[in-house]
Amino acid sequence: MNGVMENKSAIKDIMELNPCDNVVVALHPIKKGTMISEGELALNVINDIPQGHKIALCDLKKDEDVIKYGASIGHVTTDVKQGEWLHTHNVKTNLNDELEYSYEPELRTITYPKAAGTFQGYRRKNGKVGIRNDLFIVPTVGCVNGIAERIVELFKLNHPTIAPFDNITILKHPYGCSQLGNDHENTRKILADAVKHPNAGGVLVFGLGCENNTVDGFRELLGEVDPDRVKFLVAQKVEDEIITGANLLEEIYQAARKDHREEIPLAELKIGLKCGGSDGFSGITANPLLGMFSDFLISQGGSTVLTEVPEMFGAEQLLMARAENQEVFENIVDLINDFKHYFTNYGEPIYENPSPGNKEGGSRH
Repeated sequence: MNGVMENKSAIKDIMELNPCDNVVVALHPIKKGTMISEGELALNVINDIPQGHKIALCDLKKDEDVIKYGASIGHVTTDVKQGEWLHTHNVKTNLNDELEYSYEPELRTITYPKAAGTFQGYRRKNGKVGIRNDLFIVPTVGCVNGIAERIVELFKLNHPTIAPFDNITILKHPYGCSQLGNDHENTRKILADAVKHPNAGGVLVFGLGCENNTVDGFRELLGEVDPDRVKFLVAQKVEDEIITGANLLEEIYQAARKDHREEIPLAELKIGLKCGGSDGFSGITANPLLGMFSDFLISQGGSTVLTEVPEMFGAEQLLMARAENQEVFENIVDLINDFKHYFTNYGEPIYENPSPGNKEGGSRH
């Protein structure tokens, strides 16, 4: 095995991601019968291998772990020969229901020096910083989505360029009426977060008047807001909600006319990271780049946020090993297991997150 592993990374047909791996990644489609030779390695490819997919570096016995990126990504469901294609037909995830984890830190020193870096952002009255200057219409209930469109159309007749706003966005949703308990509260919290988002240079909160999520109650949930930038409208309390709504947008527009970008320290930048259509190359291209960017930004005092918990499944131990202390580790454990409960409570398997397109591209198992 040691001889097989030597100098494989120099071969242009395949890429070794970690010296401990027992698979390599095909950098382009490889035909059955292709002989790949490098140093002491002589790898006879015994299947057609799609681009981005995995090839076994050695014989694997049934239930033996598949090691990629230096970590287990699953196990083989049958005996596998060296040079064989590894994919969903013969590999299964090791994901299971709630697991017990132990804190085994592998902390890394970030070597990026502090820099006097800045970005161009919008400083809000409450001190928060946005990277865009958007005008939001936030319906308290889905019934007013269509009316909100009419309000925007009327406003744009007088402001075809909408500057200083970058976008006018109606946060359409079907909720706010006949919701109860936690379901109702979650809707309110999400909408409240949107109203207070620093990318919002102005907000019109728009309700019908008979919904569970009343504008008055929602206003109490919001607490203190900038009255020049956040306006409220209840359709049933005015004679013409379209004209009234357009007039309120005009008031917000006038308050925002002098908005401009300014230099903001990188320490105040927050970036959300989200899956963007992963394939077998994501783990060797975009993901490491974003990891390096995250290390850099965090070293400057900024933040990055992983926004999709299921994307962590199967690699959660690697994330837990980066936890700076026991408390952070336990928070990650709770995050992972709580989301697993979400799946299992509804009778759904936790390992079905990769989409057919993800799998076709070679990602996951």
